[in-house]
Amino acid sequence: MVKNAVIIRTADICDGHRDSARVCELNFVDYAARSHFHGHVETISTYESNLEIRGVIAAGGKGKVLIVDGRGSLRTALCGGNIAAEALAFEWEGLIFNGAIRDSHEFKSLDFGVKALGATAMPPANKTTGVVGIPINFGNITIKRGDYVYADQDCVILLDNAAHD
Repeated sequence: MVKNAVIIRTADICDGHRDSARVCELNFVDYAARSHFHGHVETISTYESNLEIRGVIAAGGKGKVLIVDGRGSLRTALCGGNIAAEALAFEWEGLIFNGAIRDSHEFKSLDFGVKALGATAMPPANKTTGVVGIPINFGNITIKRGDYVYADQDCVILLDNAAHD
């Protein structure tokens, strides 16, 4: 069904790439079945709206992780169970939200990774605010489309390129 059969730990990547690994300084909560995932980055910057997220997900995500900068808002959700299920169906490795999700109970059985700052019941505002593919900044790092992300229970780290075979 899903993807990364080999678990790659962020601590191992940091041991071998101390000078180039960028460690996100936010503490994320794991919501889906996998706490470990990795892939090439796609980015979205938005604020309390998820209109652009569905389109990016539908474009397919084999080997990719979608990182969404929701500016840390926990007031409205950027993703619910339906969108997360779509992401899994379109073969995304995982989703990371600098913001909130909703319907968290629907994520538990999804066999891929979803990290967010928290959960809320409030739906998104559904206004066009998102920009796809631009560099985003949160957790004291810059994240660019095409970077390589590793995520597990410890943290989220970014490199310019994949560091494993």
